[in-house]
Amino acid sequence: MYAVIQTGGKQYRVKQGDLLKVEKLEQAVGAKLAFEVLLVGEGAEVKVGAPLLAGPRVDAEVVSHGLHKKLWHFRTQEEGWDRIRGHRQHFTELKITGISA
Repeated sequence: MYAVIQTGGKQYRVKQGDLLKVEKLEQAVGAKLAFEVLLVGEGAEVKVGAPLLAGPRVDAEVVSHGLHKKLWHFRTQEEGWDRIRGHRQHFTELKITGISA
């Protein structure tokens, strides 16, 4: 069984046991979280919410916090100058511990 959850403005398809990197959450490592579900099921047994389903939820545990690889933004102009900037996005790694339907 899988579910679709939303966090940080993005939607993720998850199943039990998945490790997931999401936008940074202000929870401590080891904290338990519960997400509301947009879609749950498998095969012909799929239930779709409008926008959320009442009842089902996804339980997760915070595994770690970190930074993604650095992304470089490089820009040139015709006048002969260059600008290089780097960015590392913060993330929270979650382990999906259960899906209740």
